[in-house]
Amino acid sequence: MNAPETEKRTQTDGKQNGKRSRMPSTDSTESTESTETAGPKESKGPDRRALAVAAVLLAACGGLVLYGVLDTGEKKPEQDVPRASVTYEVTGDGTADITYQGRSRSGEAAEATGVELPWRKTVDVPLGRTPTVTITLGEKGGRASCALAVRGKHVQTATAYGEFGRATCRGELPPAAESSTSK
Repeated sequence: MNAPETEKRTQTDGKQNGKRSRMPSTDSTESTESTETAGPKESKGPDRRALAVAAVLLAACGGLVLYGVLDTGEKKPEQDVPRASVTYEVTGDGTADITYQGRSRSGEAAEATGVELPWRKTVDVPLGRTPTVTITLGEKGGRASCALAVRGKHVQTATAYGEFGRATCRGELPPAAESSTSK
């Protein structure tokens, strides 16, 4: 009869104020209080430090992704590409709009509008590009001629006449082997 009473007493003594202690309680109230206050406090919400660290890491990852995706607009330095000296010349009276192949490796054309004639420009054009100069007269018309020379050798001449007259001079650059020896 003593054994069942002990079991029953352990179960009922273990519950106090709706809380269970981890060990069977003794008759003393001190052990119940020490069980509740002993050990680290359990936080009911998320740890603020962990949230701050996670936010910083997320922001850093987002920054790296944006850095990789967005172009900074800086161009990489052009590699040394063989070039040939090309002279463009436009003669005549008045003004003309002139478009020509410049120093750009990508082949972009340079444009000058309302240029007083005569006009002359010498540039180094990358091999593999076709040197070209185009002239367009204004509504007053007139007459203007373009000329193209590669390394001092005349290649082509063309003439534009009349209102909005147009002329184009185009030439071929020498092969890369010839270019590197005569520069």
